Amino acid sequence: MGLFRARGVVYKPVENVDLGPDSDEFYLQANVKAPRMAGFLVKIFAWFLESRVFGTFLLYILKRNNLIHKLVTNAELKESPVYVPMHPFEELNEQEVKHIDSGLSPSEQVQQAINCLPLPSEKIVNGLKPSFRRWTIMDYYKAYSSGEITPCMVAEQLVTAIRESSSPPMDMAFFINYDAEDILRQAKESTRRYGRGEPISALDGVPIAIKDEIDCSPYPTTGGTKWLHKFRSCKGDACCVMRLKSCGAVIIGKTNMHELGAGTSGINPHYGATRNPYNPGMISGGSSSGSAAVVAAGLCPVALGVDGGGSVRMPAALCGVVGFKPTFGRVPHSGVLPLNWTVGMVGVLAGTIEDAFIVYAAINGPLPSHETSAIPLPKVYFPLLQSTNSVSNVILARYGEWFSDCGDDIRTCCSQALHQLSEKFGWKTVDVTIPDIESMRLAHYLTIGSECTAALSSYLEKLDNAESGWDLRVALCVYGSFSGEEYIKAQKLRSRQMQFHRNIFTKADVIVTPTVGVTAYPIFDDALKTGELDYINGAALVRYQIAGNFLGLPAVSVPVGYDKNGLPIGLQFIGRPWSEPTLIHIAYAMQSLCVSKYRKPQVFYDLLKID
Repeated sequence: MGLFRARGVVYKPVENVDLGPDSDEFYLQANVKAPRMAGFLVKIFAWFLESRVFGTFLLYILKRNNLIHKLVTNAELKESPVYVPMHPFEELNEQEVKHIDSGLSPSEQVQQAINCLPLPSEKIVNGLKPSFRRWTIMDYYKAYSSGEITPCMVAEQLVTAIRESSSPPMDMAFFINYDAEDILRQAKESTRRYGRGEPISALDGVPIAIKDEIDCSPYPTTGGTKWLHKFRSCKGDACCVMRLKSCGAVIIGKTNMHELGAGTSGINPHYGATRNPYNPGMISGGSSSGSAAVVAAGLCPVALGVDGGGSVRMPAALCGVVGFKPTFGRVPHSGVLPLNWTVGMVGVLAGTIEDAFIVYAAINGPLPSHETSAIPLPKVYFPLLQSTNSVSNVILARYGEWFSDCGDDIRTCCSQALHQLSEKFGWKTVDVTIPDIESMRLAHYLTIGSECTAALSSYLEKLDNAESGWDLRVALCVYGSFSGEEYIKAQKLRSRQMQFHRNIFTKADVIVTPTVGVTAYPIFDDALKTGELDYINGAALVRYQIAGNFLGLPAVSVPVGYDKNGLPIGLQFIGRPWSEPTLIHIAYAMQSLCVSKYRKPQVFYDLLKID
């Protein structure tokens, strides 16, 4: 199709690009040219894409019109490709941290994290008591230890709440699978341990949900599909789940997700649209939709997700909870569906940053089989949150045009939160330029799509298309259109962006952005059975997410306010590789300034309430 060939961008060498605030680099907004489709329209579109006659031509036009050809396919750039964003470990000399010895068990690491937390009396900031707060891991642990409530009592209330929220008229679609008998069995074992005065850790008896992209017995791993578990059986627990179970956590089931993680809304035509607890008529975000929503609704203080393109941080922001994604390689990926092996990472969704920290402590660390690896293992440091000295002289990098490319309420709320940090802690914000952000988004999309089809190729050959949702069928057609040459060009762009970000981190500790460009939008009836294609809203939701995945950087989203309709807004901090302690410190500081204004969702269950 040489007649329609788009001329590619010629990228300047990295060393010639100015990253300062007065750079002449142009900020290119997402140029999405695709109307929203659902119902009959998305069916027609999928049929055309799957046809041999029209499909190739349509895909070519789609990729050209949405600038993939210009910014990736036909681009000229001299950087060598980087295929895996694995960063060598280096000492960062972070403030107010302690080194954690290697070889500790997950329960021992949990205790080390708890030793870093402030005392309960220190949690009231500026004399303000929160108007609403979710129960934390330590609340559960103290209630169980006192005997005023038991894991069995909580489990019984939990099962009732799951059944109620999963049935009409609510139909919140939080879970793909749960087993009431298994939940009660785990709770009974935990209750006996507390009765003997021998809980394994502070996580003993605490309910935790698992995204259905992570292996967790006794459940199949569906990836949000109706077919994947038929080809790939779950043969045991993922490493992260195994570690949580070894701490005594009660695993309450597999949460709903966008089918194969191939979308941002959390609308799944097989298992239902996961609804936002702050307004059940709105999306919860994806793809870790159920994990964000169950935490927001109070069904558990923490849940695990997988973040391949903002899939932890995005729904966390939309549902008003914390979303924490560690550095690539910090948490073992063993037992996670290999849908996107160079961009996907296990992450934590929690009601508070302290709870995200505790679960991170439980699941981080290399696999035992890696102990003899020739690659030096990254050291583990934990943040001393109980320190009377808050971290000082923090420098936050802000790219103004990018930061402001969001809804008015988001821009105002996030700017005010940033000002609060400066006023309270004296932290400095510096202006920077991050070039080629739209190119990075498209290169990431090309990478995640190529890796998904490569991972599933042996299954897709045997698959009847009718078993997949219509929106997934469209996504798989687009993913399958990417060539090996395009994949390599995307990895050259990855290399380029890694160098840009490395340079920015010589001037700042973190990059700060809104978490998403729009707040939760409505769930329309026409999407419930087919799924929907909404690439304009999708691009706005992933706008600030990509660096964390494509470049393997740690990132955290913290709730900082609400829009005029009462829907949550999140602020994101992106850190240097291996800088989780600094990110947790910053998130904790941000949370302390906003917690007094947190609001109760419309759908909320109080599992520690004693009737």
